[in-house]
Amino acid sequence: MSDSPTIRDQVAQMNARSRTLLAGNDRAGARAMLKAIGLTDADLAKPLIGIANTWTEIGPCNFHLRRLAHKMKEGIRAAGGTPVEFNTVSISDGITMGTEGMKASLISREMIADSIELVARANYLDGMICLAACDKTMPGTIMAMIRCDIPSIMLYGGSIMPGSYKGKDVTIQDVYEAIGAHAAGKMSAEDFKEIEDIACPGPGACGGQFTANTMATLAEIMGLCPMGFADIPAMDSEKDNVAYRAGELILKMIEQDIRPSKIVTRAALDNAMASVAATGGSTNAVLHTLAFAREAGIPFTIDDIEAINKHTPIIADLKPTGKYTAVDVYKAGGIRLIAQRLVDGGHVDGSCLTVTGKTLAQEAATAKETPGQDVIHTWEKAISQNGGLHILKGNLAPRGAVIKLKGDEPRIHRGPARIFNREEDAMHAVQTLQIKAGDVVVIRYEGPVGGPGMREMLGVTAAINGQGLGREVLLITDGRFSGATRGLCIGHIAPEAMLGGVIGLLQEGDTITVNIDERSLNVELSAAELEKRAAAWQPPKPHYTSGVMAKYAYTAQQADDGAISNLLKR
Repeated sequence: MSDSPTIRDQVAQMNARSRTLLAGNDRAGARAMLKAIGLTDADLAKPLIGIANTWTEIGPCNFHLRRLAHKMKEGIRAAGGTPVEFNTVSISDGITMGTEGMKASLISREMIADSIELVARANYLDGMICLAACDKTMPGTIMAMIRCDIPSIMLYGGSIMPGSYKGKDVTIQDVYEAIGAHAAGKMSAEDFKEIEDIACPGPGACGGQFTANTMATLAEIMGLCPMGFADIPAMDSEKDNVAYRAGELILKMIEQDIRPSKIVTRAALDNAMASVAATGGSTNAVLHTLAFAREAGIPFTIDDIEAINKHTPIIADLKPTGKYTAVDVYKAGGIRLIAQRLVDGGHVDGSCLTVTGKTLAQEAATAKETPGQDVIHTWEKAISQNGGLHILKGNLAPRGAVIKLKGDEPRIHRGPARIFNREEDAMHAVQTLQIKAGDVVVIRYEGPVGGPGMREMLGVTAAINGQGLGREVLLITDGRFSGATRGLCIGHIAPEAMLGGVIGLLQEGDTITVNIDERSLNVELSAAELEKRAAAWQPPKPHYTSGVMAKYAYTAQQADDGAISNLLKR
């Protein structure tokens, strides 16, 4: 390969990182191997742009990402770069939900981050675009971007279109609620089958403000996904166009040296959580935003998250607690309109940088609201005066627990504990109608270490809701709940049962109280009784003693540290 001054001047140091891998006579072996896949000397002289693709054909979320990667490569080449695509893993929450396989989901976030970091470091990429779509691929790719700190973009593959059942939009949530309704005799077998058949009509991630669309919103507001790119539905032709534009943009980012360390600041994390609060987003955003902060070395805690939610009203009426889907957000004016509302309301710092080189305020200024839309409210017509996520503390959760609220839930619940040491046992009790109004369903040993992997239990919450008990039953876990009930659903309890947390000391019938206004979660036991139980408590044997699950259990932090696995001490 010629290493002439002409080429060096042309690339203007935009390929400085990849020169370690590709420049000079001693790198002839590397060049020879890359020529075997069709690259030329001219290709190898250009900036090397990695496309980290989370494509899989196991489920709809990431199924279409090869199509977007193809358009992205066209954009990269047109802008003067050389694209190199590589894959990482992807686990579908919706498919594995309710099984042992769900334990792999959160663990996959760590595997995604690790694998992308390894490929990027090993191959001295000059820039990177991460194609992500489902629940853990987005936070996993963002964590890798923060670690590598090279010019990077996260592009969300987009939302699935909603299904239509008897004239109303339905999502995967409705399938899980139908499971409960059918088990309770409130839905016919024919209607149950129809919802199953039409809820997911094609590629794309789950259509409500579940984790995928929550993280897509967060990524745009935080500045790591170009504004206006995420909310375009998966199968809309405009998604191909923005994939091409992302390919062009990454070269500009290299030229301007726009890297994650310049974007992911404390103010950007505050902005991200404000977007989750305003849209009633998934409780998983707490876990993932804390993980971003730990990766970036930025002080950010669950108490900061509570403060943001306390002062940021909900203005987006989105499923699972509201009426509309992510596609409706796009039609109403998109995430850009949400950004504009947040900037105008003083709920975010508009001076934060984004991957486009513009500030958040500059991006938000060009929002166009669809006349008559009722999806994204004004602050004057806020759905709730507090954000959607809140942190509870008390003797049952001394380091915190997370609850998702819309604003019309019961403010106090006091009832007897129904103890289950795994999700399957709780689901069986729900399906066999053993859970009654007033009960407190406790599902434990599902935490980062105890699960391992913090299973998300949409099946249990939706089944309870399908039986009409959503406002009458309190659910708590050291794992995760989706917040799909109409009532009180508390997860992420830290410390978890497996590490001696109080949730592991509970016994059948103990009285548990949650007070939303006081942000408290307690069991009505004396300190002396808790000490007595703690002295007699022994941890159960771990579910896994080798392999990736055991490795994660050994290294995982608690939920209030984002359940990450790259710190040396627990």
